Amino acid sequence: MRVPMTVTLEAEISPGMSPGDFVDLAVRCEQAGFDRFGVSDVVFWPDCFVLQGLVAQATSRIRIGSMVTNPYSRHPAMLAGAVAALQELSAGRMFLGIGVGAGLEDLRIDYPRPVRALREAIVGIRGLLAGETVDLDGEMFPIDGGRLVRPPDVPVPISVGTRSRQVMQLAGELADIALVGARHFTPEIAQQYRDWLAEGAARAGRDVADIDIAPRLTLCVSGDGDLARRSVVRYVAHYLAIIRPPEMDPDRLAAIDDALGRATGWYFDLDRYDPPELFDLVTEDWIRRYAIAGAPSEIPEQVTEVTALGFTSASLNLAAVLRPSAAEGYAETIDGFASVIDDCR
Repeated sequence: MRVPMTVTLEAEISPGMSPGDFVDLAVRCEQAGFDRFGVSDVVFWPDCFVLQGLVAQATSRIRIGSMVTNPYSRHPAMLAGAVAALQELSAGRMFLGIGVGAGLEDLRIDYPRPVRALREAIVGIRGLLAGETVDLDGEMFPIDGGRLVRPPDVPVPISVGTRSRQVMQLAGELADIALVGARHFTPEIAQQYRDWLAEGAARAGRDVADIDIAPRLTLCVSGDGDLARRSVVRYVAHYLAIIRPPEMDPDRLAAIDDALGRATGWYFDLDRYDPPELFDLVTEDWIRRYAIAGAPSEIPEQVTEVTALGFTSASLNLAAVLRPSAAEGYAETIDGFASVIDDCR
């Protein structure tokens, strides 16, 4: 079954390069035909909101947002103010991606009560962006009679990403876009997440059809398909260690855990160290399940196989091909995907 031509394609890039190179990649994504552009918000990496402002000034069509920020290191009132300014700067092209966050352990910040934290954050942010005076007697993020000085004229869609049932139900209640973080998708997995989303929507009296639902997919494209697959081995190992698929041999999974314990850097950091044994432990079968990778001609079938499971969007976490620089590696993925993007809708 082919996906309708209305499927939305979203790109996300982790900003491990100069601001100038990052903005050039965002422009390249717009020219390639992506509909949304996400900027990773990671502790100690270039600030995603500064970069969103630069991207907003350099582009004219693509929607821009955080993928994803969090309410623990950025208070919801501060997030609302930042997004309001960006919405005005971009002429109404912003979205706000929010979730639990990444890398907060290095700041000794815990993730207490994530569902309550996200609920309070979204309620507070949405009220502030709507120009309301917000009195939020929250346990996590109280707001006493707050009101933005310059609320945006155009509503800002809110995107929530998760792998958990409770947060997906919360997305059904409050979000405009739901990002499904399962990484590996079967008809049963896709239906499970849609059911959770529908449960939340019903609780809030919403029509689930009004929520854009997107699978999170890692994408790497190169004229050298084997190199593209090799470039996502660390990504796939990271997901396997988190998701722990029951069908994987426990000894292999333990060996992956051990190798990751000796790895350095984030999985999306081009300067990371990947223990060589990972490239034997993560076979092509597991790469195919947990990533979209290969030569351009191989990509459309892989993307549409997932989106045909009933999704209205695809959120593509771009992986850089292993080249001398991150910017060069990302550009190769973007350009390779641009050549087949129409076949992926």
